[in-house]
Amino acid sequence: MSIADRTARLLHLLEPERAHRIAVSAAKHMPFRAPELTRDAGLSVRALGLEFPNPIGLAAGFDKAGDAPDAVLGLGFGYVEIGTVTPLPQEGNPRPRLFRLSADRALINRLGFNNPGHEAVVEKLDRRQARRGIVGVNIGANRDSDDRIYDYVAGIRLFAPTASYLTINVSSPNTPGLRDLQTGQQLQELMRRAGEAREAAAAECGRRTPMLLKASPDLDDRELGELVEVILARGIDGLIVANTTVERPRLRSKRHGQELGGLSGRPIFEVTTAMLARARQLAGPELTLVGAGGVDSAASAWSKIAAGADLVQLYSGLIYEGPFLPRRIAADLVRRLEERNIQRIADVRGIETERWAAAWSQRPHSS
Repeated sequence: MSIADRTARLLHLLEPERAHRIAVSAAKHMPFRAPELTRDAGLSVRALGLEFPNPIGLAAGFDKAGDAPDAVLGLGFGYVEIGTVTPLPQEGNPRPRLFRLSADRALINRLGFNNPGHEAVVEKLDRRQARRGIVGVNIGANRDSDDRIYDYVAGIRLFAPTASYLTINVSSPNTPGLRDLQTGQQLQELMRRAGEAREAAAAECGRRTPMLLKASPDLDDRELGELVEVILARGIDGLIVANTTVERPRLRSKRHGQELGGLSGRPIFEVTTAMLARARQLAGPELTLVGAGGVDSAASAWSKIAAGADLVQLYSGLIYEGPFLPRRIAADLVRRLEERNIQRIADVRGIETERWAAAWSQRPHSS
């Protein structure tokens, strides 16, 4: 067992949020160099107008403050998403607010967008501008904001010049009322103002930054259809499917299984993959889809891509599988391509969309 894997096991002996802080600090001061395997030509993906060396990304939530994106890229990720970042610094919800469900390979969090705020994070991004690597910024709204849509506008205007891409996070269950921005007139207004902010930023910096929306897995089929229709109409570049869920499938972990907050990890793999496939059916071939939720192996990453994803993201899987997980996934994806005589991982996209979408249609709330 490697030193990194032994360290990961030791971190599991600590309270989850303390272990998380140590992990980020360790990443910040221990720059890993990714092996060439994670840059295999067969794994490269062209999406959002960017060239991803591989489709494996680290989801927002690990590096909330943008402290260690380059070190994390060195673990073998094809891209990293920092945040969620709000205009003003925010402590988040009272502790304890992060729980391991080890028997389920899952987490429950009710962190509540704890972060140091826009200004602190943009300074860090400004300092790394000369470095290579795709680093996206996930933006959110302050809990006590009088105009949450303006918070997203402010994030777009500030981070568009330095972020590789932007993600609008309106799907966290841990800020009361935030998910209302995913539907109806509020969604229309958010997308209109976000698009205007992006165009204004492009006029100033000379670059039209790609923009995605991160969706909740708790949407029904009508809501998902409305969401896809609006983002297509407004020229949003991509959709991340999906965030954490407030639903509680049958869990083996009894101690923390019913804690309030968003559930992530292996238990939500099936539903988020089915939702992803349905989103691909609704959106057609052009919209970039990012598959998140339960990615902890090459098999699960392959399934997301086969269901219709261009890219995948993971976070909970890293907690349980250790820091070399992206390298292992990349190596196994290359082997899978070779065994099937497929030249590029992009050619896998959508080969099982219909099968996975059928599972979405069978959900109780899907009609």
